[in-house]
Amino acid sequence: MSQNIYDEPGFFEGYSGLPRSKFGLEGAPEWPAIKEILPDLGGKDVVDLGCGFGWFARWARTAGAASVLGLDLSENMIARAKTDTDDAAIDYRIANLETLELPAKRFDFAYSSLAFHYVADFSRLAGEIAGSLRAGRQFVFSIEHPVFMAPASPGWIDVEGTRVWPLNHYLREGRRETDWLADGVVKYHRTIGTTLNVLIAHGFAIDHVLEWHPSPRQIEEMPVLEEEMDRPMILIVKATLS
Repeated sequence: MSQNIYDEPGFFEGYSGLPRSKFGLEGAPEWPAIKEILPDLGGKDVVDLGCGFGWFARWARTAGAASVLGLDLSENMIARAKTDTDDAAIDYRIANLETLELPAKRFDFAYSSLAFHYVADFSRLAGEIAGSLRAGRQFVFSIEHPVFMAPASPGWIDVEGTRVWPLNHYLREGRRETDWLADGVVKYHRTIGTTLNVLIAHGFAIDHVLEWHPSPRQIEEMPVLEEEMDRPMILIVKATLS
């Protein structure tokens, strides 16, 4: 069973206080970049993997999606998503992405935001997603950038007057533990190459890869984002099923 950190009271309280939790998609600085590469969702059947509070599911419906299936391991997340949603075309379900089974050729678009780095077997999940998409349909997701997931220290270090974010065994993939809102949060480190090659192996063509960074205006409005110019925090990928 995957670690269900989002249902631990302390973690959930901390997560609920983040801008992306309070303000939804507009509180996620990477959202404009993601929105720019999304396909037309008019009339499409959508699956949102790791749907959280349902922000994207509701947005997809305003963008014309015919239906949205939102999946998340967290009972807290699903409960909040249901409370905040009044739309019979959106179905929220508790699901473990590690063991998820999706109906064949059911969806026109798959989406996920910052969830797959919690999944140990990404290849299995990618295969499940590929099998659930109709031919020629697209898949957009974001994950923690592998560089961000492999720090050797909890922050910057000074090397001869230069700030450096040291890497720790970038090429050694696998389980990592980090302290973020709670101690011992389990994530799974994979290189960019591994992530992309898994998609290719399951029949996806890679359309777009973005090592996201903030715009000058975003940095001006939120100075803390300046550090994202030194090492990326988020990787965004768009792919099409062959």
